Amino acid sequence: MSLNPFFLQGSTNEQFLIQDLINEQLKIYGVDIYYLPRKIFKTDNIIREIQSSKFDDVFMMEAYINNYDGYAPDSDIMTKFGLRLKNEISLTISREKYEEFIAPFLEGISSGIREGKITEYDFADLITRPKEGDLIYFPLGERLFEIKRVESEKPFYQLGTNYVYELSCELYEYENELIDTAIEEVDNTVEDEGYITSLTLTGVAVTATATPILSTGGVSEIFLNNDGFGYTSAPTVEISAPESGITATAVAITTSVGNVQSIERIELINAGIGYAVAPTITFSGGGGSGAAATCSVNASGEFNIFRIQIDNKGKGYVTPPDVIISGPTGTGITATGIASISSDGEVNSINLTRPGFGYTEAPTINITGLSTVGFGTFLYNETITGQTTGVTAVVRDFRRDFDVSTIDPPINLRVALNTGKFGSGEVVVGSISSARYVVKSYDEESYDNPYDVNEEIETQADNIIDFTESNPFGSY
Repeated sequence: MSLNPFFLQGSTNEQFLIQDLINEQLKIYGVDIYYLPRKIFKTDNIIREIQSSKFDDVFMMEAYINNYDGYAPDSDIMTKFGLRLKNEISLTISREKYEEFIAPFLEGISSGIREGKITEYDFADLITRPKEGDLIYFPLGERLFEIKRVESEKPFYQLGTNYVYELSCELYEYENELIDTAIEEVDNTVEDEGYITSLTLTGVAVTATATPILSTGGVSEIFLNNDGFGYTSAPTVEISAPESGITATAVAITTSVGNVQSIERIELINAGIGYAVAPTITFSGGGGSGAAATCSVNASGEFNIFRIQIDNKGKGYVTPPDVIISGPTGTGITATGIASISSDGEVNSINLTRPGFGYTEAPTINITGLSTVGFGTFLYNETITGQTTGVTAVVRDFRRDFDVSTIDPPINLRVALNTGKFGSGEVVVGSISSARYVVKSYDEESYDNPYDVNEEIETQADNIIDFTESNPFGSY
């Protein structure tokens, strides 16, 4: 028996008609979903495992829910780590809608793949149909699902072609991918997922202040006659004592030039008091030799800076600030100093590289070099960078306590995808917002993933088996 002669059994117009009917049925009986294509940054060259990817584009389209009676049964699994939810959902979407609405966009940003080159993103060489690994946001359940299988031949070639894709999806398990679609309800699904680091920031940067203490008969300048060689650590600087008064103290700062460790400069902690003649300076320890230095002293009655007293250590310094000391009002030599900072971003000491002389009154000391910090609002999913360590991370949440009764209110920043550890006292800057704050403290043990228990398992295993043995399971 021949086929019905009044139908062409696969003409283009007949196929268009069926596709239009299916599209209309999906719009009537379907639900709106969000389709998130996976953009791949890096894959393993051997087994093609995805190592880095992100989702920052989203497409709304209609889909029919095949398992309308609920998530697939037996999808909740009891594991040794607890109850694992593997909810599954099956969706049917229009083939025409995908090929005309999504595929051209992916084609436009993946040029070069056809020639075997990856210019910006890799879509696993498959953009003409939905692919495994892409995400579906299901608004009714407020959940993200990952496509595990795409059925492109069901129903099987009605009138010679196919009209829909059937997507088998499982509840998405977050693996530190970047999700930034600008749709709040989608992005918030992973806001608390993965390894989240909590940073406590301070928004107040305080300039350090210091006061010079004057004296007479002190060291006015040190001359490094020979920087020595072969030092493995800073040698001890010994300055002879005056007949009566206070002995000057100093430290040596070393440097490496041409793989030779030598003394770069000598810093005075205090210039001493009561020297009538120049003291002798000797070096000991440090593993090197050859260093030599001499000094000059002030004549009786001429004032120099004895030491610099820090009144306020300040806050927010990333690099040691400059120390500017005013000169004497008459003839003399202007004192110079150099500051060091702690890991908390505070000035912890100011030593004298030259105490100067000829002062009739205490000079003024200005400590500069503090960048403006404590402003702006970090944006969700923007990258922040530590200005000292160079560590980067992605912002997940930024909250500030605006209690006006607090002088320095706490600022809480939660980040993910860290490239390392931030340093206490360093400034972090947002790549988009340009917000700048100082890291006050850093929580290194903030694990929000309930399955992240590798360390606990390893600890318990070490108590059972001694893995330092060549064969922990036998005697040979």
